[in-house]
Amino acid sequence: MAGPNLRQRIGHGFVSRQVLAENAVIAAAQVAPAAASPLAVGGAQGEAFFDFMFGELRGQALTATDDDLLALARAMAEPDLPAGDPRQTALDNPDIPAGFTYLGQFVDHDITLDLTPLSEAMADPGMTRNFRTPGLDLDCVYGAGPGPHRFLFARAPNADGAMVDTPKLLLGAAEVSVEGPDRPGQQVPQLPNDLPRNAQGVALIGDHRNDENLIVAQIHLAFLKFHNAVVDHLKGTVADDRLFAEAARTVRWHYQWMVLHDWVERLTETGIVARILHEGRKFYRFRTKPFMPWEFSGAVYRLGHSMVRPRYNHNRIFRTPQPHLAEGTFNFFFRFTNLSGGLDSGTPGQGTFPSNWVIDWRRYFELPAPDAIKAEFNQSRRLDPLLAGELHRLPGAAAGSAAASLAFRNLRRGVQIGLPSGQAVAALMRQKINFDAISPAEIATGPDGAVAKSLGFDARTPLWYYILKEAELRGEGKRLGPVGARIVAEVFVGLVQGDAGSYLSDPAWKPDLPAAVPGTFFMADLLSFVAAWESPGQLDKSLNPVGD
Repeated sequence: MAGPNLRQRIGHGFVSRQVLAENAVIAAAQVAPAAASPLAVGGAQGEAFFDFMFGELRGQALTATDDDLLALARAMAEPDLPAGDPRQTALDNPDIPAGFTYLGQFVDHDITLDLTPLSEAMADPGMTRNFRTPGLDLDCVYGAGPGPHRFLFARAPNADGAMVDTPKLLLGAAEVSVEGPDRPGQQVPQLPNDLPRNAQGVALIGDHRNDENLIVAQIHLAFLKFHNAVVDHLKGTVADDRLFAEAARTVRWHYQWMVLHDWVERLTETGIVARILHEGRKFYRFRTKPFMPWEFSGAVYRLGHSMVRPRYNHNRIFRTPQPHLAEGTFNFFFRFTNLSGGLDSGTPGQGTFPSNWVIDWRRYFELPAPDAIKAEFNQSRRLDPLLAGELHRLPGAAAGSAAASLAFRNLRRGVQIGLPSGQAVAALMRQKINFDAISPAEIATGPDGAVAKSLGFDARTPLWYYILKEAELRGEGKRLGPVGARIVAEVFVGLVQGDAGSYLSDPAWKPDLPAAVPGTFFMADLLSFVAAWESPGQLDKSLNPVGD
């Protein structure tokens, strides 16, 4: 059932009719007066566009044939190793848990959506519409707010018994899963752990791309619960008619802080956000409101593809090694979604995903867990030019073809957009900041580098490959190198600075929700806050609903 949709979704090129329809509403809300949307309590407003971050390089686009790009793409495959092979550990990034791979995808869906055919976009790149608001404002969760997107919100009876809208978001439930002769130990009851869905299995969420794979869907669900937990946390401290707006602001500000300090600084280096805030952005510049840089969306931020694992220890049922049960493979995560998989009303019982696939958060983020669970913790793959084999064998395409390779699709996208080479970007950046740029000889190292050299890509390197090679050489595969780190950090800082209602609008503000370290707020804190709200005194019941 996953078929071509899986290939299209991973490749960033497919947008469903549902997404097209929902964004017509969001687009209208973006250009309406601020008071027209309940999200105007600080969310980014107005039209947003894609454009080049390094406009000086517009005439220096890298050119390459599809044959050469495919040859390089084929060299970008990590070795296929069996589950449990000790050599797997060497491919892991010890500094970034695997959950951040999909948190990064969730963030991407919050800040960028290009509905324009590529041929039209390239006619005038600076006028390509971004159908996401220009800021970390969680419009992928809230849509255009309780008015235009009323279907996202829960209803409840009032004192008179009449059903009325509430400030809380809708939640869904995962259906009962049963065990059988070939599925021992898989009896799991219904759990409140799916996205809300209509009768056709379509997720009722602000951005349907967040139902493209199971892990990002579970992260989206965590944010729905986070909002509802904050509503209850604030209830009684603000007027009822301000409860949604204040909860949304609280959620967004903690999310913005988390993205900068828990996500961006894991990818780059501790302190880079404070340094850019103090010294100013040197490369990502805009006059009044942010744009989405092609260099970022078309190359640099595609770093997440390098972080994907071929298989995961997902919960007590789906893990490795597990001889009598299925493994938690990457491709399996696309089965239990509506956008990419088979959740629909065509087959009875297929409107939601089964409860035995509910995530165990302790295996994806740094949360308290028994030693046995810590031993099965999922780290992301290293930041380097090698992608998991599954990303070179996308379903719906002939084996070995260009269409089956995500690496090829990324490389070709960069050429089609007209991105400059990594060397051109590095040379321009070195005019303002000092760093040790990678050399052609360094790029030529390793089996993938040898192929790059044979094609002339050691001297003029596709930007996406350059960023990954730089991370391998300058960041030891644990973090980005100087070019990638600076671009990622400046773009995210700029998106927050460009939102007049972000947490930076209050210089004295610090995260004030409960956290392991007061005054900070990380993804693990968000999940723990939700767990304390959902299962007081029994955090594991929320963090690991399937049980040990």
